[in-house]
Amino acid sequence: MADARRDKDARPAPDLVDRNFSATAPNQLWVADITYVPTAAGFLYLAIVLDAWSRKIVGWSMANHLRTELVLDAMAMAIGQRRPKDVIHHSDQGSQYTSVAFGKLR
Repeated sequence: MADARRDKDARPAPDLVDRNFSATAPNQLWVADITYVPTAAGFLYLAIVLDAWSRKIVGWSMANHLRTELVLDAMAMAIGQRRPKDVIHHSDQGSQYTSVAFGKLR
């Protein structure tokens, strides 16, 4: 497996929300992040996609790794449930969200 590191010379995606995490209707703005959950068997990682309008989680995925598939699965769930037209997806610029595979997601 290739090591997921940010290309220091690559330009990051523009911040389309400028720290304004409000929306006036569903599926205008989704925000996403990853956290970890300690368990007796070790850490599990939870990726979520949240609709900024309703503040409801519209997609999630849990795994014992931080590979890009974790966020791809959360986005697939969100897209499958909501079928957005022109949603803005906002996340940190972690390697999972800046990966080629995530960039190809439609």
